[in-house]
Amino acid sequence: MPRYKDEPPAIRVYTVCDESKYLIVKNVPALGCGDELSRLFGSYGDIEECKPMDYEDCEPFTDVYWVKFRQVNNARFAKRKLDEFVFLGNRLQISYAPQYESLSDTKEKLEGRRKEVLARLSRKVLCLFYTILISLFGL
Repeated sequence: MPRYKDEPPAIRVYTVCDESKYLIVKNVPALGCGDELSRLFGSYGDIEECKPMDYEDCEPFTDVYWVKFRQVNNARFAKRKLDEFVFLGNRLQISYAPQYESLSDTKEKLEGRRKEVLARLSRKVLCLFYTILISLFGL
């Protein structure tokens, strides 16, 4: 459905706490296609597990899968690329599942994000430093 000119686009923002290396994939055709789904998600990074779930809110003739990636970055990339992707005729619905994280998973995720932010900041500071040097000394 098209939106009106004065309506802002629908945007979903995820915080580091919302993201997870665990994904729940809904609307998978109930055709026993777990291996194909695992290969599809595996093309976005190393997968530790991919297994069907017992899910009450499942549409008829569809399954729900639980996918565990080795790294949060890979899960983030896979979700961004495969959410609403048409897989064997059905549009996949992918959501993060941070409720399955252990304490060590959460600690690892937060530490990884801290390192990413520090790396970005240090690059920006370095660029700013060189810009100042060039403007002061005409290098």
